[in-house]
Amino acid sequence: MGLFDRLRGADTPRVAFLGIDGLPFDLVADNPETFPTLSAISKAGDAGAIDSIVPPDSSACWPVLTSGVNPGETGVYGFQDREIGSYDTYVPMGRDVQSTRVWDRVTAAGKDATVLNVPVTFPPQRTLQRTVSGYLSPDVDSAAHPEELRSYLAESDYTLSVNAKLGHKADKTPFIEHARSVLDGRAALFDRYVERDDWDLFVGAFTSPDRVNHFLWDDHLDGGPYADEFVEFYATLDSHIGRIREALPDDVRLVVASTHGFTRLQHDVYCNEWLEREGWLSYATDDHDSLSDIGADARAYSLDSGRFYLNLEGREPDGAVPDAEYDAVRAELTEALEAWEGPNGRPVVDRVVERETAFRGDHDEIAPDLVAIPNAGFDLKGGFRPRERVFDPDGPRSGMHTFENAGLFVDHPAAAVEDADLLDVVPTLLTLLDIEFARTDCDGASLV
Repeated sequence: MGLFDRLRGADTPRVAFLGIDGLPFDLVADNPETFPTLSAISKAGDAGAIDSIVPPDSSACWPVLTSGVNPGETGVYGFQDREIGSYDTYVPMGRDVQSTRVWDRVTAAGKDATVLNVPVTFPPQRTLQRTVSGYLSPDVDSAAHPEELRSYLAESDYTLSVNAKLGHKADKTPFIEHARSVLDGRAALFDRYVERDDWDLFVGAFTSPDRVNHFLWDDHLDGGPYADEFVEFYATLDSHIGRIREALPDDVRLVVASTHGFTRLQHDVYCNEWLEREGWLSYATDDHDSLSDIGADARAYSLDSGRFYLNLEGREPDGAVPDAEYDAVRAELTEALEAWEGPNGRPVVDRVVERETAFRGDHDEIAPDLVAIPNAGFDLKGGFRPRERVFDPDGPRSGMHTFENAGLFVDHPAAAVEDADLLDVVPTLLTLLDIEFARTDCDGASLV
């Protein structure tokens, strides 16, 4: 036990939660020699594959993973969202998350929370014991609180996230070295404050795995030139988690969860180009690059990843689909998506999910009307600039997100990870922390 734990006793449950962006459960289950720590957690407690959300966009996953409610409550549906009653779009930040995060429930209970590098948390909450905002924070200085933490990050030349542009180059060595450096810096930060042992909830996010998977997934599957570096990266990640696990006092439970799974990417698929060619989407001018450029007779448009919206009269400023025809037009678009074939004759879409099935809550006004879940290999993209083709097999990335096969590892003998999804993580954390919550506070249920 640490000093603070000894001083205040061990009668108050505490939890350390590590979030990992894009770690597939099967990668761990199939390679126990690479993941001795996560494998040990599986044996000591329980672990399993869990479902993500639709669509499994990281920007939407992190608010769900840390609040326990669906995007209809968080108000964040993807990396780019649409303004209500407008064709303007914005990139959601922490202030756009409308739900109560798990650390807010902890502080409301009079406990302390340290929250480090979680995406979609900028600007940093000054009500927290200490925090560093994660992905999309503009710089380290504005992302950290309090001053002691800010000074440490400046002195250690801390990097907030991996530069994905390095992964676009044919020579992946600089990208791999950079991703490893970011991973090690993140782990050093976590080590420092885990050892402080002055928190009730510790939350740390590893986001480098998502970037590594995007650019090295083919190497992993096919034994490519960077296959060894891929394994080494993940062995290092597991080692970092192992060191944290060993440093935790006896009264602390460890939970590790990932945001989504991964699979091979074969084609970037430009959904708005397809909609235009199929007669669903038109533009006001030939020079178009944003949602605000769509034409008055457009019936549908798409945002990342696989989100489809009708251009609905009364909801969109220049809606062309009458409200009375909503169900019929949506059914027509669903049928078109289900019949969509790729260049190899394979169906592009595995299934189509209607908004009322996936989203519910006080902030569902900007929810997509449909979400297309693609078959493996087809990565559904938004974007509004002209494209020469719908299917692009030549992009720099070789891995894509999946709805299935996120991972959850709970270091508690009473844990039972089965038929679970991202929504179950926060109720599990709150149960381990012995913090009361109403059944309606979360969309999931505790797995302990």
